Formats: sequence, structure tokens, C-alpha cells
Amino acid sequence: MCLVIVALAAHPRYSLVVAANRDEFHARAALPAHWGDRAPYAGMLAGRDLVGGGTWMGVRRDGHWALVTNVRDGRDNDAAAPSRGELVPVMLNSPLESAFAVLERKAAAYNGFNLLSGDAGSALWMSNRVVGAQSLRQGIHGLSNARLDTPWPKVTRTRDAVGAWTARGDDDLTPLFAALADRTQAHDADLPATGVPLAWERLLSAPFIVSADYGTRCSTVLAIGHDGDARLVERSFDANGNATGEAEFRFEIGPGQNS
Repeated sequence: MCLVIVALAAHPRYSLVVAANRDEFHARAALPAHWGDRAPYAGMLAGRDLVGGGTWMGVRRDGHWALVTNVRDGRDNDAAAPSRGELVPVMLNSPLESAFAVLERKAAAYNGFNLLSGDAGSALWMSNRVVGAQSLRQGIHGLSNARLDTPWPKVTRTRDAVGAWTARGDDDLTPLFAALADRTQAHDADLPATGVPLAWERLLSAPFIVSADYGTRCSTVLAIGHDGDARLVERSFDANGNATGEAEFRFEIGPGQNS
């Protein structure tokens, strides 16, 4: 994922809402979200990166979820490093706290990453660019390709839209997809300096990215109700930003191997 908003205990119906965009090169083959039946994806609802073999976001039937974003640093990137997508199944196949401990020990092998993981009522954030893990307080948080709650324009604009939605108590997920579909680029004066060329900073500053080679491949909303009803909706897009499909999954949060 490259843009993530998490609403934790902030909505009258939903104990957890995750609204996220995955940005990637269009030529990189991937499968949309589906229930896995083989290790390490057995019992996991997740998409699949067919190049690196990992995934950007997944959730289990017990409500344990995880997602990863890269840390953008055009000056420090090892092409031989392992895929960050393998971090998500590691998280989802172990209890939360012990998985974080394992990943902290091996985190230095990867290029910069953020990892968010939790369940219906709690979440933790870690990055191999900081020491230790941080619990998310109740409320609304934003994450892109810097540290948690770094106020990049795309993060604050999308976070504010999700905040307005939670304040209304609206249980329709459509406004979340509208917020994720925002193609507005930030003004140059507001752009971060992450070591990539200015043209890339401009392109990447929009919540929803459209270009011939690289852009938003899918938008995903995960919502878990206080009653345990879970819903994941994923919309896929082509290089022109046109929708190419939508998949929806509903399930009840129940006991799982890691609960």
C-alpha cells in the first residue's frame, strides 16, 4: 500500500476501518484479493504480487490484518533486498506481538518499510527506520511512504475526508472510495523532499495516481463492525485510472489459529 487511513474506534458502527490505495508499476503482475488455500496464505484474504510473491495487505477470518508500505527514499534503495511484501504473511501467521519481535530482528535486511497490523480493536505500527513498535491510539491515522501520521498533503486530505465520514456516522463505504479517488496533486511548495525527481514528487503527491507506467492499481476498504461483521471491498484500475473490476467479501469475525 502507498496511502492508508485507519479509523480505530472512531465510528458508531465500525470498530475498525482501513481505507487504502496500492500504487505500483502497471507492468508488475498481480492477482486481486482472494481467499488463499495454501501456506503461507491459507485462511487469508489478500492480493498477490506475482513478481515478489508477497502481498500488500491481508486479513484473516479472526480479524487479524496487516499491510505494508515502502519508505520513499530515492537515495537509499538496495535492488537485491528481499521483497517487503513477504512481511504481511509473516505477520498474519504469527501472534501479533511475537511477529513484531521476529520482524524487528530481521528488519534491516529490507529496504525501508512501514508495517501496520492489528485486529478489530487495536493496531501497531513499526518501521525499520525507527526503533520499536507504536500502538495506535483511538482515532484516525494516516500513513503513506514516511512515518505514521507524517502530514503529507495526500495523507491529511484523505484523513480529513475519512474523519468527516466517521463524524457523520455514515455506514455507506462509497464516500471512502471517493476520498481515495482524489487525483489532486499538491502544490510544489507543499511537496516532501524524498530524493526522487520533482516530476515524480508531483505525480506521487495525489491520493490517486494516474500515469502510463505507474499508478493506483487498486483501492481497498476493510470495515469491521462492532458486531463482528467484516466487509472487504476492492476496486481495481487500469493505467488510465478507469475501474476494471470490483470484488466484495463478507465474513463474520470468529476464532482463528492466531486469536
